[in-house]
Amino acid sequence: MIDLYDKITELYEKRRKVELGGGDERIQKQHEKGKYTARERLDLLLDEGSFVELNPFITHRSTDFGMDKVEGPGDGVVTGYGMIDGRKVFVFSQDFTVFGGALGEMHAEKIAHAMDLAVKTKAPIIGLNDSGGARIQEGVVSLDGYGHIFYRNSIYSGVVPQLSVILGPCAGGAVYSPAITDFVFMVDKTSQMFITGPKVIETVTGERISSEELGGAKVHNVKSGNAHFRATTEEEAFAQVRKVLSFLPDHVSKNPPIEPYDQKVSEDRPDLLDVVPVEATRPYDVRNVIEQVVDAESFIEVQPEFARNIVIGFARIAGKSVGLVCNQPKHLAGGLDIDSSDKAARFIRLCDSFHIPIITFEDVTGFFPGIKQEHGGIIRHGAKVLYAYSEATVPKITVILRKAYGGAYVALNSKSIGADLVYAWPNAEIAVMGPEGAANIIFAREIAGSANPEETRKQKIDEYREKFANPYVAASRGMVDDVIDPRETRQKLIQGLHMLEGKEEQRPYRKHGNIPL
Repeated sequence: MIDLYDKITELYEKRRKVELGGGDERIQKQHEKGKYTARERLDLLLDEGSFVELNPFITHRSTDFGMDKVEGPGDGVVTGYGMIDGRKVFVFSQDFTVFGGALGEMHAEKIAHAMDLAVKTKAPIIGLNDSGGARIQEGVVSLDGYGHIFYRNSIYSGVVPQLSVILGPCAGGAVYSPAITDFVFMVDKTSQMFITGPKVIETVTGERISSEELGGAKVHNVKSGNAHFRATTEEEAFAQVRKVLSFLPDHVSKNPPIEPYDQKVSEDRPDLLDVVPVEATRPYDVRNVIEQVVDAESFIEVQPEFARNIVIGFARIAGKSVGLVCNQPKHLAGGLDIDSSDKAARFIRLCDSFHIPIITFEDVTGFFPGIKQEHGGIIRHGAKVLYAYSEATVPKITVILRKAYGGAYVALNSKSIGADLVYAWPNAEIAVMGPEGAANIIFAREIAGSANPEETRKQKIDEYREKFANPYVAASRGMVDDVIDPRETRQKLIQGLHMLEGKEEQRPYRKHGNIPL
């Protein structure tokens, strides 16, 4: 006679074995490296007690190389769903204690199943990556598994938010899944990403480098731009994930979350008068402008260490999510170069994917000059910014703080490429180029033929500035909607965003465009 209680006891024994992963010894080694286990990470990331596991009893079916004698609880990955601040999310957490987290056929099937359910139920996907790469013992089947994940990363892009947290090694083909997702989070001294590891590089090229120097968190946040956030601990990384998610909707069919907002008597910001120097050549930190304009302590900067001549990030204005794209005069005079163009364009497209209005604070001298930039493809990279703004249909507002010169003025959400509202401060200079350069070209003969060339040059610069390098010429042609008192900037943005809430904009039918990649 079958005893149901015996069967239930067996169930719990099997479940405990799965939850133990690679066993106590391997768990201890994980802890000795300063790393949490796959399940501990889920407990830290998700609301307490909210995790529901999927497919816990899946295991590999490989028989080659003695694999038929090796158990792999959960096949090296924990998948399921839970809550973050009461919102449903789907998660996978690779278990380094089982096969070093290496991806095999069934490991990939578990992840793909969770991703499919996320899209069906309109919920974000969060991946916690800690893996030695493809499971060599399974051969090409493991590579096929990666393909299934990459495919879903791609076709679900812009459908639900996808966030990747790198919490250990991520090598070879494994790096392409995080690269396709919306955000990559890394932890100092713990995370690494690279296509080929240090040993392969030394064998092929003779170059010697450590894993951390090759693909650590600092490298990808500062140099390559492959990552968006750097944390000192895993706990900090999870806090960053929760913060970013608070600005994003669950699905393309939904709107971003709205935070409660207490309407103040006045939205004026008198301190803005002292933030931006009137002199066009004096640097300042655009973050000081952002802090004055957005809701208190709501700004989170994305890729703060990469391409620092442009600042991007999320914030709230009157409780509503916005994306910010801002020139940073503190670095390269705020000019656009290859890296900052890529950084801005991808963020613009992300905001447009998830119905997040885009606000641009503009103070730009132009595209950064130089042989290295030209030969590196600044034309193509700069065109990405133009393309991204033109393609975006979310509410788009630009505030010209000081300088707006040349092609960069056009590229940074001008009226001609689809801005809904453009405001300018009274000291704004909107022109083909700066007054100094323009006067030297336009009045070259007069300056050269003058008895006092330097005095004549100064006069002509002032003449050009008075006639062209001000916001009123552009305003008279409808390229600027209004010239505003800097102190009213926040109020104007609140009004503009409220007016644009019901915005609908159609594009000609097409399969998809061809962004200049």
